[in-house]
Formats: sequence, C-alpha cells, structure tokens
Amino acid sequence: MQHEIVSQWMGKMQFNSLVNGHTIIMDGPEKIGGENNGPIPKPLVLTALSGCTGMDVIALLRKAHQEITNFDVKVQGQLSAGHPMQYTAIHLDYIFEGPDTASGAALQAVQDSQEKFCGVSDMLKKIFPVTWDVVYNGTTLFSNRPAEMSA
Repeated sequence: MQHEIVSQWMGKMQFNSLVNGHTIIMDGPEKIGGENNGPIPKPLVLTALSGCTGMDVIALLRKAHQEITNFDVKVQGQLSAGHPMQYTAIHLDYIFEGPDTASGAALQAVQDSQEKFCGVSDMLKKIFPVTWDVVYNGTTLFSNRPAEMSA
C-alpha cells in the first residue's frame, strides 16, 4: 500500500492537500504573507501522531470491552533553535476519565500503541525521543518524561 498526497497552491501561502478525499488547508500567518486560513504544516506532524495513537488506544479499549467517559491526547513538540527548524523531541499526555476499573486497560492500551501499533510514533522515534504520560482520573499512572522536558 502507498499513500499519495497532492498539495495544490491556492495563492499567497495557502496549499490545499487532498487526503483520502478530504481537503486539508495549510496556510501561513499574515506576517509571512499568508491569510491564516489554516495551520502551518509542521504541527500537522503532531496531529498525525495524536490521531494515530489515539485511534489505537480507543480500538484497543473497545476490543477489551472497557468503557471510558473522556479521553484527550495532548502533544508537545520541542523545536530546534536554528534553521531548518525541526522537532527535536515530542511528548504526549494521554488524559483519561472513566471508571477506576478501566485504568489498567487504559495504561495497557497506551503501552501497546506506543510499543506495537502506532506507525507514526515508530517513525518519529527513529529521529528523536517520543515520551508520554498516562493520567487517569487525575492520577499519573505512567511517565517516561525526562526531567529537562518537565513543564
């Protein structure tokens, strides 16, 4: 299987990309000549990561017949100081709410996503560190965040 994306220039700084029949608009802010009609491209890497691992986690919880009431994936990317600006590390916060009986399954689902299933995470880990915290009902169940990345 292969994916092919075509990004069409729409004028100024805007590009529209057709992805599986859906249009994603990328644009720059006005200060660089864009019209701010969409995000700049680089954060879409973080979006791809959060979507990939988030979908893994939900699929794994459903397979385990575990219900949660809320789930967010927050992603932070550290950028290099110089050009070309690129991510040098990424950290994810998996934030769950639900019955206490599902906390172990939530933790296992995140570990399985990060260690077995999430292709985006696997690709990025070959370039720089990808770390994560798992928080369930306000309690941190797991963290491999280095001290220098702590907020």
